[in-house]
Amino acid sequence: MRVQLAVVTAASELPWGSVLAPGRGLVYDVLGRVAPELGRRLHENGEGPRGMAPFGHSAPVFASAPRRRGRYTAGGRGVVEFGSPLPEVVSALAAGFAERELLDWGGVALRLTGAVPLSPPAFASGRAVMRTATPVVMKGSGRDEEGVRTTRQAWLLPTEPEWPGYFQGSLRRKAETLGLDADLNLEAITWIGPKRSFAVGQGAKPGAAVEVELTGAPETLQALWSWGLGQANSAGFGWVNA
Repeated sequence: MRVQLAVVTAASELPWGSVLAPGRGLVYDVLGRVAPELGRRLHENGEGPRGMAPFGHSAPVFASAPRRRGRYTAGGRGVVEFGSPLPEVVSALAAGFAERELLDWGGVALRLTGAVPLSPPAFASGRAVMRTATPVVMKGSGRDEEGVRTTRQAWLLPTEPEWPGYFQGSLRRKAETLGLDADLNLEAITWIGPKRSFAVGQGAKPGAAVEVELTGAPETLQALWSWGLGQANSAGFGWVNA
């Protein structure tokens, strides 16, 4: 499930450091006000045995804003989405945002003009093609061709040999966290976007948007659509827009 917020801003751009970074803090702020016990549990322990943060969000998108090279342009009407495979999280977010007239998105004022709940596709065939709007980030083994570990910050791009295996493993860990059927498979990578890096805390996380073909139980595919693909979804990475 998701909630899509309609917003309006007079700002002409978002600083690159604020494209994704504010979303996670907004989620915990809303949960802290509307569902404090839920917010505290997720913040301190996460969900399931792996302690994962079970939510994701998009960047604000302003379809009519003119594009300028090197800038994340804004202006006029836009949307920003928040989602979770846990209905109680989405319900709390919808209730909390309904009480607000303004979002502070990294120093940029976004005026809220409406909110719409979004349900995931049925995925009745057990097959899904998902494309992300934000980069998918994945960590690999950090080992070289001889099996020697060379780094602990081994960020992978979808073009690298380790990426498919680690990506599929992350999908299955999410399913296990939610108690869903974890028989998920990455059938194909059908599109890869350019490399992008976004700052969401200390340092920047690199990755690339992707389009992937997945097979699995419909309920599990719906949960992934609501949560996001890859790692760091609570920081805005791997948000599915199609």
